Amino acid sequence: MATITTTRLIDDIDGTELPEGTRTTVFAFEGTSYRIDLSDDHQAELKKALKPFIDKARRNGAGASAARGTGSSSRTSKEKLAAIRSWAQENGIDLPARGRIKQEIVDRFEAEH
Repeated sequence: MATITTTRLIDDIDGTELPEGTRTTVFAFEGTSYRIDLSDDHQAELKKALKPFIDKARRNGAGASAARGTGSSSRTSKEKLAAIRSWAQENGIDLPARGRIKQEIVDRFEAEH
């Protein structure tokens, strides 16, 4: 005897059946990743609701700590390094013009900004 299994994707908001080829929406908030099946209309509502926050937010880069939600990473951007060096100079902290900046100095900079 043969068995045929049919999978139907249902909108998680209103329970309507979604057309074949609909993709699950994935998003993250406070370090937790979520998956939800939405119709085009509900996906547009979600995007509209999140847009003001996304427009003002910074992206987490590769290596960033999404679990903590801090946006920190093991690598610091060139712009941030330049800001740290400038801040250090303004505050009488001796730093070489190039090379690694001690973590304690990075921590002090972040605490003040």
